[in-house]
Formats: sequence, structure tokens, C-alpha cells
Amino acid sequence: MLYLVGLGLADETDITVKGLEVVRRAERVYLEAYTSILLVDKAKLVSPQSLSGLDLALTVLTVSQESFYGREVIIADRELVESGSDDILQGAQEKDVAFLVVGDPFGATTHTDLVLRARELSIPVRSIANASILNAIGATGLQLYNFGQTVSMVFFTDTWRPSSFYDRIKENASIGLHTLVLVDIKVKEQSYEDMARGRKVYQPPRYMTVAQCASQMLEIEEERKEGVYASDSLAIGAARVGSTEQKLACGTLEELAQADLGPPLHSLVLLGKRAHDLERDYIRAFAINPDTFDASWKMYYNS
Repeated sequence: MLYLVGLGLADETDITVKGLEVVRRAERVYLEAYTSILLVDKAKLVSPQSLSGLDLALTVLTVSQESFYGREVIIADRELVESGSDDILQGAQEKDVAFLVVGDPFGATTHTDLVLRARELSIPVRSIANASILNAIGATGLQLYNFGQTVSMVFFTDTWRPSSFYDRIKENASIGLHTLVLVDIKVKEQSYEDMARGRKVYQPPRYMTVAQCASQMLEIEEERKEGVYASDSLAIGAARVGSTEQKLACGTLEELAQADLGPPLHSLVLLGKRAHDLERDYIRAFAINPDTFDASWKMYYNS
């Protein structure tokens, strides 16, 4: 059987008991390592001087998990998952194969593709659920049933500035719902030049911040000018959700565009105008500036 095992959000100990049992009996254990990362304490595991960038992050994660799980963990990067699924699924008709996913197994469409491939090969599939950012974002104090469609924000380039997220936010805003914005990470990515030349050279990992996400949102609003949100619209920046280093900051988009929430991973929530007074009371504790928070709330929300 192919098992898709959710790992949760923070570190290797967030795996469920059911998931851990699967990992310890599986013939092979893969760790999907490009749609998200766990927040492992590097200093406790390996010497940062000996490694750098992606190698450090993956080595830390692998060492930590292998120690906790008592099993070898095979790193599954984008290339292996998207082009080498047959290698992952090899022998899964007779043996158990565990595929570990940060968060919940179906938080990324990539894993749906793997399940469909397994079905084509008549391999049974079972998933072990866990916490993901989609439900853990409730730590902000916003009520989950007041959220609309989740959107993604990618890194802009000089020639590529996709704004489809804006239309989804507009739909959410039209009925007063909050919008969770998942921000881009770039792990084991190639430059266009290296890709064109067929060189297996990878760029250092990059993780978008709340500040960059807020800045890009304001850029698109300036281009579109449809009034979906404004520089003084309230939003919440969330960093390292689910860990002991979790940090939340509530402010206007303009304030968040200047905010430093520390290391990854980051997310952003844009408040819907039907936000409840109970939500206001909760999130005001995270306000960057209580005065601008109160002014923006009075102007836009719960009207």
C-alpha cells in the first residue's frame, strides 16, 4: 500500500501516532521536500558551518526525522515526485511505502497526482491526516467558517506578475469573507539560463515574507484600481504557525509591507468586512499600531 502521511507544521514530533506506526513498518519512507518545510531547530542537530542553504535544511530535517522515526528517510524533491513517481511506487503492490508530507497530505495538488498514478497501477492508497495551515490559521483568532477561497502569491519577476489571486480575493471580499494568502517558496529551482543549457545547477532556497506579499498585493491594487483592498485595509501576518516560535502581527497592508516577522514560513490573511467584534478583540492584541488598527476597523469592518 502507498501511505500518504501528514507530518503537521512544526517539527518531526508533530506526526500522529497512527502516522508514526506506518512509518516504522514501511519498506521505504520518502519525505516530500519542496511544497513546504518543517521548522526544525538546526542548532540541535548538525553544524551549520558544515552545510549551507538547501543542503543544510534537508540534512537537518532528515537527521531529525531518522533519529525520531528510527528509519532511513529518502528526500523526494520536485524532480523525483513529478517525474519519478514510478520509482516511489515501485513494489508498493506488495510492500508498504510511506510518503511524508509537511502539513496534511492533500494540502497540495501534487499529491493528488501521485494518488491517481497509484490507482492506475492498482496500488491501494491510504492517507493519514494532520494539521495544515488551512486549519491552523485559526490561531489568528479569526473564525474558520468566515474564510473564503485560499489564494497563492508567487514571487514577481520583471516579466511575470500574475494577478489571478486578485480576482479570488475580490470574490471573497464581495461577501465579506477573509482570505488566506499562501506565499511562495522556491526550493531546488533552476535559473532559466541553467535550465536552457541543461545544467543541473540549483538556486539557493527562497521563502517569501509577509512584507513582500503585502507589497506585491499593493502593487497589483495600484495596477487594477478596483478597490478590492487598500493600503489601510487590515491584514494579519502569520509566521511559523504551529511552532513555539509562532509570531502574529496585525496591521494595515502598508504597515505589514514594512514588518519583519523573522524566519519562514509565512502566511497572510486579509480581513473580510464582515469581521466580528469578537475577532476584533482577539486580533487587536497583535496590532502593530493600535491607533491605526482602530481607525481602519471603524472605517471598513463589521458595517
